[in-house]
Amino acid sequence: MRDDTEKRAVELGRYIVRNASTVRSAAKMYDVSKSTVFTDVSKRLERIDYDLYLEVKSVLELNKAQRHIRGGEATREKYRELKK
Repeated sequence: MRDDTEKRAVELGRYIVRNASTVRSAAKMYDVSKSTVFTDVSKRLERIDYDLYLEVKSVLELNKAQRHIRGGEATREKYRELKK
């Protein structure tokens, strides 16, 4: 079981870095919860592969800094569609 968990953490980390992905989209892609993804890439990955952990951390920090912009765009698009 432990090998599967560690393997999943590394796969999730690589996916997030490769695609500049959010936790939510990675969770959807791997069919696991957002909590699982976050735990894997923020806690487990730090012990398993520290360099990958740092890369993932920078992607997630960028996503966090930009989320208010993405939310605003989604809201704008929603009301644009309702207006049609």
